[in-house]
Amino acid sequence: MVKHIVMLKLKDYENKTQKLENALALKKAIEDLKIYIDEIKSMEVGLNFNEKQNAYDLVLTSVFESEDDLEIYRMHPEHKKVLVFLKSVTEDVVVVDYEI
Repeated sequence: MVKHIVMLKLKDYENKTQKLENALALKKAIEDLKIYIDEIKSMEVGLNFNEKQNAYDLVLTSVFESEDDLEIYRMHPEHKKVLVFLKSVTEDVVVVDYEI
């Protein structure tokens, strides 16, 4: 089994609601990937309420049967669509993948 963790820091905007709207839209888009990608064994997407400067805004934890399944997920067309939006609203992304 493989655990895939992604932490996202979203871009700040003068309009504070824009960041929240982006976070909610991104959360839904990521969660909806379960509909299209059977290789996802489990997935959890959380929005951070900690407002410290070094805090990230959104975290994804997901589990896959194997590294091959994780790669199928990464290359899936629906995942690539989410990445386009993700890249447009984030300023930093941190990823960790490990065997469990």
